[in-house]
Amino acid sequence: MTVIHLLRHGQASFGAVDYDVLSPVGHQQAKVLGEELRARGIEPVQAWSGTLARQQDTAATTLAAAGFDLECGTDARWNEYDHLGLVQSHLARENIDLPASPREFQGLLDQALGAWVGGSRVGESTFSDFADGAVAALTEVAAGGDALVFTSGGVIAALCSRLMGADVVAINRVVVNAAITKIIVGRSGASLVSFNEHGHFDGTRRDLLTYR
Repeated sequence: MTVIHLLRHGQASFGAVDYDVLSPVGHQQAKVLGEELRARGIEPVQAWSGTLARQQDTAATTLAAAGFDLECGTDARWNEYDHLGLVQSHLARENIDLPASPREFQGLLDQALGAWVGGSRVGESTFSDFADGAVAALTEVAAGGDALVFTSGGVIAALCSRLMGADVVAINRVVVNAAITKIIVGRSGASLVSFNEHGHFDGTRRDLLTYR
């Protein structure tokens, strides 16, 4: 049996010129995540990340804080979908303006993601292709032994939806930054054991709990 921990990246920089940069809170979340993994006493033999800066920076900070001497491989199939492009395509179809607040943006993202899951395209991209890529990446990682995978909320939502038959939009909306989702892969296939664990942000660390 192989254990794979899917780890969402720390908070990125919403509203900044470059979104794909960890915020100061995101760096702290990644450090706390590493401390949590070390406290659990897990022994991964491999680490993977998407190619996005926020994923790779989370991996570097978390692995160092956890004390894991692992080289982190990269695979673009762990990348987030183009959420900005998805929303912009939706705005163009609906002829509305881009909202300024994170709450309003989240509502539009839900709508755009729902349409994409329902069969709309963003360029040549379909949600089915995106989810198929995540499943294939998971299968390949599972063949190499227990792993940490630094990825994004959309990938986690796609995999959980495939494994549990749950609504992708609802899952995507609640994935916490630097949360832990655990999947085991055995002879009968992959099973979701836990989703979106974020107890490491309880109590005095409550101010580190973010969703976007």
